[in-house]
Amino acid sequence: MNNIFAIPAFSDNYIWCIHDSKHAIVVDPGDASPVIKTLNEKQLTLTHILITHHHHDHIGGIKELKETYPEAIVYGPQNPQIDGIDQRLKEGSNIALHNPNIDLKVMETPGHTMDHIVFYNQQLLFCGDTLFSAGCGRMFEGTPDVFYRSLQKLARLPEQIKVYCTHEYTLANLAFAAHVDPENDVLRDYQTWATAQREKNQITLPSNIAEQKQINPFLRCSSQKIKQNIESIMNLSTESEVEVFAALRSCKDNF
Repeated sequence: MNNIFAIPAFSDNYIWCIHDSKHAIVVDPGDASPVIKTLNEKQLTLTHILITHHHHDHIGGIKELKETYPEAIVYGPQNPQIDGIDQRLKEGSNIALHNPNIDLKVMETPGHTMDHIVFYNQQLLFCGDTLFSAGCGRMFEGTPDVFYRSLQKLARLPEQIKVYCTHEYTLANLAFAAHVDPENDVLRDYQTWATAQREKNQITLPSNIAEQKQINPFLRCSSQKIKQNIESIMNLSTESEVEVFAALRSCKDNF
């Protein structure tokens, strides 16, 4: 039975660690130091590293971790600019990892960056910066239609899947979500819970797909209330869900 916990890094990053009490996998290690410290404290040996995209706060620790754990295998996207990837993956790739044992599928989710991939199975999703709790990543490289399609792919996953994203952005995302979806009672209750979590210095992750479909405005672009609210806020009209998404993303960028 594997366990999963978050290793905090930088100001708001989470490096997810999957372990079987002896061996460990880490996801998006932007900084090697907290990973090495944690693995030493828990007497875990790093065997695999999963990378979702090329931003430095997700790949910055690869070199030092490989030097410290030379047997560790690094899995990541097709982007040749990421140094240290041992196996480059694409849409539909399957990886069967051992020590710890876990089977994962790969989905391409361009939008935040064009090289972005996610790792998932029937229980969990490591989604990097594509999907956040109550939000999504900034659109640095993609276009609204590309990013929206990626999010819709994630929304179609089984609802029980736990969502492990890589930043503690939940309260800020919920504040924006309440701004564009103020009559959403589920969202309001989730905001109360998340606020209490952060007041206790507890993390707000993971969430799950079912919750995100209820509280995340970027997964709710078909909502007529959200459409009307964002049109009023932005003083524009939208003809499609992609245009609603684009308006939401633009509004969030300046919220």
